[in-house]
Amino acid sequence: MTNYYKVGKIVNTHGIQGEVRVISQTDFPDERYQVGATLYLFQEGKSPVKLTVASHRKHKNFDLLTFEGYYNINMVEPFRDGTLKVSEYQMGELDEDEYYYHEIIGLTVIDENDHVLGEVTEILATGANDVWVVKRKGKKDALIPYIESVVKEINLEEDKVYVEIPEGLLDDAN
Repeated sequence: MTNYYKVGKIVNTHGIQGEVRVISQTDFPDERYQVGATLYLFQEGKSPVKLTVASHRKHKNFDLLTFEGYYNINMVEPFRDGTLKVSEYQMGELDEDEYYYHEIIGLTVIDENDHVLGEVTEILATGANDVWVVKRKGKKDALIPYIESVVKEINLEEDKVYVEIPEGLLDDAN
C-alpha cells in the first residue's frame, strides 16, 4: 500500500477561473506546486483524486493553484476543505540533518533534564525557522523553535527529539 503525505489544504476557491486557495504545509512549495506536478486530493468518504498542477502563484499567505481539466469555479468548489498530498514515491532525498514534517510530527520531546515535555503535533512554517507545536498534558501547547540552540538531537529510531529549553520560553505556558 502506498503512503501519502500532506502538502497543503484547500481552504477556498479564488476567482471564477478554477483557482483554489491552499494553505501550504510543505517545506518545498515550489517543487510540490510546480506546473506539471502530480498531487492527490483526499476528502472524507471519497476516493483520492489525482490532479496535475496547471498553474501556481503566491497570493498573500496562500498558494493559488489550478489543475489541468478544472477550468472554472463550479468544477473546483467541491475540492474545498480537501487535503492535498503526494505519494511516498514523490519524496526526494534530503540532506543530512533535514527531515520531512511527517518524520517530526508524533515524536516525543525530551528536555535537558530528561523530562517528557510532550508530543510534536504540528509544524508551523514561520519564515525564519519552523516552530513545533508540542502538546503537553494538563498545560497549554508549547511552541518550540526549530533552531540549533534549542533542538539538540532528533532520534527517529527512538521516536524522540531532545531539546534544551532557554529560560523563559515555557514560563507563559503553565
